Amino acid sequence: MSDLARQDGDAVLPAALAAEVILLCRERGLTIATAESLTGGLVCGELTAVPGASVAVRGAVVAYATDRKAALLQVPDALLADRGAVDGDVARAMAVGVRRAMLAEIGVATTGVAGPEPQDGKTVGTVFIAVSGPATDVVEELHLSGDRAQIRAETVQAALRLCRDVLRQSS
Repeated sequence: MSDLARQDGDAVLPAALAAEVILLCRERGLTIATAESLTGGLVCGELTAVPGASVAVRGAVVAYATDRKAALLQVPDALLADRGAVDGDVARAMAVGVRRAMLAEIGVATTGVAGPEPQDGKTVGTVFIAVSGPATDVVEELHLSGDRAQIRAETVQAALRLCRDVLRQSS
C-alpha cells in the first residue's frame, strides 16, 4: 500500500475517478489531455473508457523516452539534462506541454520509476504527477511500493484523483 493511499483513505477505483473527471470537465466545458511516461497511456485509457469521453478528451502523448519529452512536449533540454526525467518540474512541464500540443484546458502528466531498477538517481517507486489548468499547476511527489504493475496502477489512480481534486476546486 502506498503512502498516498494511507494518507488519503480514498478507495475510489480508477474507473469511478475517471468518470468523475469526465463529468467535471463536461460540466465546466473543459477539455483534457494526458502526457504519460511510466503509465504508458493508462491514464488516458481510463478516461476514454468513460462513455461520452469524446466531449472532453483531446488526446495523449506517451513520451516514454526522455528525448521525446523535449521534442513533443517542449520540456526544456536543460531541465532534463540537469535533473533527469523523474522530477516535479519535468512533470509540470509535461502537463503544460500537452495542454499546448493538444489544445486542451487541462493537462495531466505522469513520470517516475516503476522499476525494476532505479533511474536518474531516483529509487523505484518515486513518481511525480502534475495537473496544469488555466488557473493553476499542481505537482505531487509520490513514494509508492510494490511491483512494476502496482506502481503504475497506483500512479494512474493518484493522477486521476489529483485531476478530480483540481477540477472540484475550480469554478
